[in-house]
Amino acid sequence: MRAWLLVAGLCTALCASSFAAQDTRGWKKGVGWGWIWGPQDEVGALNAMTNETRLRALASVRKGKVYDLGVAFSRESLRWPGHNPTEVITFRSPEGEKRQLDFDFVQPEHNPTGAAWHSTALFISDNVATQIDGLGHIAIGQDNHWYNGFKEADWGGDFGVRKCDAAGIPPIIARGVMLDIAGLKGVDALPSQYEITPADIDAARKRQKVELRPGDVLLIRTGTLRYWGEVGAEHEKLDEHGSAGITIETAKHLVEDFGAMLIGSDTVGLEVFLPLEKTQRTFPVHAYLLVEQGVHIGELHNLEELARDGVSEFAYVAATNKIKGTTAGFTMRPLALR
Repeated sequence: MRAWLLVAGLCTALCASSFAAQDTRGWKKGVGWGWIWGPQDEVGALNAMTNETRLRALASVRKGKVYDLGVAFSRESLRWPGHNPTEVITFRSPEGEKRQLDFDFVQPEHNPTGAAWHSTALFISDNVATQIDGLGHIAIGQDNHWYNGFKEADWGGDFGVRKCDAAGIPPIIARGVMLDIAGLKGVDALPSQYEITPADIDAARKRQKVELRPGDVLLIRTGTLRYWGEVGAEHEKLDEHGSAGITIETAKHLVEDFGAMLIGSDTVGLEVFLPLEKTQRTFPVHAYLLVEQGVHIGELHNLEELARDGVSEFAYVAATNKIKGTTAGFTMRPLALR
């Protein structure tokens, strides 16, 4: 019996060691991820996912409860000013079809049930509603390069980016962690331009008794989406709280100290929006995460139900639309499974 217990203990230790090694695949403490996956890589830190990490994430599900992290979107919804308006246009309708007498299939002798159709045409940005920014979303430097050194002169185009588009983002199945910063501060939603610091992150994880591990999908709650309503039409209220977000120091803390593989929030931009004269740099968090580290950004993830239920850990499941050339997976419906 003692020998059996020793063998079992050794197996447990080896398995734990193996899992730890797999979790840190490609990540180095104090450095993060970076351009380490080869000169043609377009996936970044998501390369850290393996069959084993996905299986462990799914194995953590105990209750079968599903949390819908997506928000409903319409032509009235909040969007970043740099993104084009949205229109959903009825392209064909039952009454309209039946007036087009040149279509044989609508003639009574060919269509005794009177069947007709609804279809819509969409005019929409690839950066609206619940989304995951692709690694080609932001370019920096005089040469306009993005992740892995891909340059606009080489890989841009009139029909979308030709490297690091959202169609190449693999299905994401990983351990998810939600840190409730609004709950930590005891407010419904963080105030305008609140800077989420590394100290806030550490205080929230200690308060929630949750460990951060390399390869996590980390979602940060500001409380902004408690005001989304049906379709996010209260722009002024959402803008007020949605300017809160993480600082560049916090982004580095999450990537270099903990190995976050994807970082998201319930706002339109994840990072804090401060006056330019205070930051002296435009969108430093986007540049650091997407370009320098290859860490994807999640935006407008609805974390309200997770917060109400006190859920900190879950299996995160998401997949983007496979539309070539797009710079983000948009109007998504990621799930948290518990």
